[in-house]
Amino acid sequence: MSENSFWDNSENSSKVVRKLKELKAEVEPFEEAYKKYHELSELGAILKDEDAQLTSEALDSAELLLKDLGKLEFNSLFSDPLDKNSAILSINAGAGGTESCDWVSMLFRMYSRFGQRHKFSVKTLDVLFGEEAGIKNATLLIEGFYAYGYLKAERGVHRLVRISPFDANKRRHTSFASVDVIPEVAEDEGLRLEEKDLRIDVYRSKGAGGQSVNTTDSAVRITHIPTGTVAQCQNERSQYQNKQTAMKILKARIFELERKKKEEDLLKQYGGDKKKIEWGSQIRSYVLQPYTMVKDHRTELETGDTNKVLDGGLDDFIEAYLRKRGQNYFSAGK
Repeated sequence: MSENSFWDNSENSSKVVRKLKELKAEVEPFEEAYKKYHELSELGAILKDEDAQLTSEALDSAELLLKDLGKLEFNSLFSDPLDKNSAILSINAGAGGTESCDWVSMLFRMYSRFGQRHKFSVKTLDVLFGEEAGIKNATLLIEGFYAYGYLKAERGVHRLVRISPFDANKRRHTSFASVDVIPEVAEDEGLRLEEKDLRIDVYRSKGAGGQSVNTTDSAVRITHIPTGTVAQCQNERSQYQNKQTAMKILKARIFELERKKKEEDLLKQYGGDKKKIEWGSQIRSYVLQPYTMVKDHRTELETGDTNKVLDGGLDDFIEAYLRKRGQNYFSAGK
């Protein structure tokens, strides 16, 4: 970056700057933890037993250092090169009409709050509201370091059990929603889409209850004809912006399709009975009545604090999944 000609090539310079940010995000927390350790070591050498206040401060600092080290150890679970990327998260309502649409809106809020807790940027790319209430489907861009590494644990079907607020007889209902998560891919990933393979449709954006939110045909839907992959966006201010965002989503989905195909080919080559967490498998149940419980069916982890989970407190579930996945990864001999 100190070379005089560095900024002449914008494509190369942006790649290097992004790599620098990634390396800093990895190295700086370690350097900060080592600095704290060095300071505590020096303090321990001169600490006197009778100095109760200084001893208490040292113990508090040690506790904070242990937490920092725990975070560094946890980050080692992100073994996929794409784990560092931002995430494109889609939520779709299952069968059940308004009940399922309301469940999607609850998940929409849960993941938005999770992103805020981790200081990620959360942006709504596309949303289709239900006829009466809730959301039929929505797509979020969650930008931040390791956003995909965290949220890939959420891929699958989420089940809600509760007494429906839409049922006059107050009966218990079960609702389903599917969550799909793919990594955002950079322009330099080498994926190129041919213009002849794309069908681009424009239409008018719609709001809740079918109300128009835009007087022009600014929403964009792009279909990749060879694979049938579809991406759409209606939340940007102009048709051009919607097209750019839809193209970003489309490239990410096709990139993920190709990546999955390579993984499946490798699994066939290796043989064995290695299991994968597939999109469409039921991963977690949220029970609100007659008792409260959230249970992950992959790790058997459960909690009775449903409010915390639905407010974005997913870290325990994500960590348990990643640790189990890491154990399976190494036990498989990879």
